[in-house]
Amino acid sequence: MALPDYLKDTGQDLARQMTATYSAPLDTSTFMGSQFIAGQDPAQTTAYNMATQGVGSYAPYLADAKAAAGQAAQTVGGLGALTGPMTGQQLTDYTSPYQGAVIDETLRQYDLSRQGGMQDIKDAAVSSGNFGGGREGAMLGQYMGDTLMNRAGLRANLLQQGLQNAQGRFDQNFLNQQKIAGLQSGLGTAQMGLSNFARTGLGADIQALGTLGGIQQGQNQALLSADQQALQTKAYEPYGRLGQYSDMITGLSGGVASPQYQAPGAGNPWQTALGTAMGLGGLYGRIFN
Repeated sequence: MALPDYLKDTGQDLARQMTATYSAPLDTSTFMGSQFIAGQDPAQTTAYNMATQGVGSYAPYLADAKAAAGQAAQTVGGLGALTGPMTGQQLTDYTSPYQGAVIDETLRQYDLSRQGGMQDIKDAAVSSGNFGGGREGAMLGQYMGDTLMNRAGLRANLLQQGLQNAQGRFDQNFLNQQKIAGLQSGLGTAQMGLSNFARTGLGADIQALGTLGGIQQGQNQALLSADQQALQTKAYEPYGRLGQYSDMITGLSGGVASPQYQAPGAGNPWQTALGTAMGLGGLYGRIFN
């Protein structure tokens, strides 16, 4: 359809502008590319480094827990030898090394004390004129018999005391070993607890840093996306303006206007960036939780 005379100059001007605009290539690098992607925030970098360095950091605690459990098992296993009556070797092991000397000295002192009694019997026999008689011999025989019997009883009592002392040491050692096994087992449990605490604490720190860094990264991404949209809108603005200009001329000349030019759609850069960053930030912590 031919343009009216009063629109011919306008149409020719529009044609020149459209030719110049559409013949020039569109430099998309001005509004597209990696320069519009926000990099990791320092907090995210710290969280990432902590996460990678923290993998396996609990291993020393587990090794210590395993070693403590092994020691406890060995200690418990050795308790079997401390149950039941003492063997001859155990009696020797738990008897005081000074017991023999104590018994010998006690018996020696006892023998010395009894010698005085024998002398008293002899002196009494001399005084009564029965020295060397049967009465003196009977009294000395009875005295020596009592001395031997009492000496044997004294020795038996000393041996019994030594046995009781050895049994007490034997029983105490059993209790001590039980206590040591409990302490070793408790140490293993504590090491395991430290392992879990290390993992949980590290995970919480990583998650906090990742989340905070994600928020900041989302803010930075929103700003970059806004800049990108502004540059994209600027790049496409001539096409939209010429399209609308063309539609206006077509309408004035009685023709049917083409569909209105639509600039490239743009979402909410902040919402999109924030959602992505928050998801990635929380991921660090969930690795260790």
